[in-house]
Amino acid sequence: MEIGIVGKPNVGKSTLFNALTLADVPVANYPFTTINAHVGVGYVRVKCVCQEFGVKDSPVTSYCVNGFRFIPVKVIDTAGLVPDAWKGRGLGNRFLDKISKADILIHVVDASGSTDKEGRPVKPGTNDPLEDIKFLERELVFWIKGIIMKEWKRIIKVVEHFKRDPAEEIYNQLSGLKFKLDSIRESIRLMTEKFGNIIRWGDDALNEFIFLLLKLDKPIIIAANKIDLPYAEENIERIKELGYDVVPISAISEYILKKLSVKGIVKYLPGDPDFEILKRDSLTSEQINALNIIKDKIFRKYGGTNVQRLINHAVFEVLSYIVVYPVRNPSKLSDSQGRVLPDAILLPKGSKLRDLAYLIHSQLGERIAFGIDVRTGARLKADYILKNNDVISIVVA
Repeated sequence: MEIGIVGKPNVGKSTLFNALTLADVPVANYPFTTINAHVGVGYVRVKCVCQEFGVKDSPVTSYCVNGFRFIPVKVIDTAGLVPDAWKGRGLGNRFLDKISKADILIHVVDASGSTDKEGRPVKPGTNDPLEDIKFLERELVFWIKGIIMKEWKRIIKVVEHFKRDPAEEIYNQLSGLKFKLDSIRESIRLMTEKFGNIIRWGDDALNEFIFLLLKLDKPIIIAANKIDLPYAEENIERIKELGYDVVPISAISEYILKKLSVKGIVKYLPGDPDFEILKRDSLTSEQINALNIIKDKIFRKYGGTNVQRLINHAVFEVLSYIVVYPVRNPSKLSDSQGRVLPDAILLPKGSKLRDLAYLIHSQLGERIAFGIDVRTGARLKADYILKNNDVISIVVA
């Protein structure tokens, strides 16, 4: 699974990436601070099953704090996109190509309207964040349209004269961009109802087809950043009223709290509705004042920075993933090395036990005989559909 962070320059993309991953990516007040696509690891937060079973777990790739399991997901940060990025302006093609392989896009917008369309700082309220949202939609549509148009005449010809499946032809043209064949077929079906046979489609039909395909296969969440600034709250309401999936966030607040938490200066667990200052003597009066502002303007008003809520929403509510805990020894809940509940694995909803086995190791998938539900002791077939928080032991033939 890959989560792409996109948006124009200077809206807080790299700050959000830092907040999610605690990586040291340059952050500055000018376009193209990020000159290469950065890849890092963020974490979704779930209630761990360790407390249900009354055990002390020993995670391998994830980590567990106070009964909350943090599970890694891949996060991609890209340079800011500017108008006509699809034509290659401002390194556009390079970054569009990178994010095209993401499963979901987080579009960071300046909810306060304090950056213009090129990403230059302006007074809050000057820019309309709704225009930024529409801008990204246009850039993605025109970019994908450009790929399709390279072979459009050939596609129409083989569909009309050789009765080829248009969905398969478009799917082949968009190979590598993670679009599903079924989604392409459904988009063609809906557009055919509106515009008629694909061989008669014009620009409007093709644009609408691509927009629909993006909605089906590459959903976008709006991360409304800079919520502490003027105009942010009213702009967020306007975005919601138009039906966009929007989460208000303060990326800089999350990043500050995580950095101070690592140093032991504050007590804060990502996703918590509050934080506590532990070492006031380690902070200047300005820093203490800044933390008080975060508590007053962010936590009391919005219930937190919402950065954890944002990534959890992307993975569990939009992409519909579940968490499964595979173990080798069902009685001890351990792997072959005695580590208790070592793995928490994310899988798409509807995945089968066999899918889990193959994800762990190809040989395990090939040799699976059945599984054991650790809670009930029931034997599970290889085509058993996994449920969230299943704890499973796989038995091979």
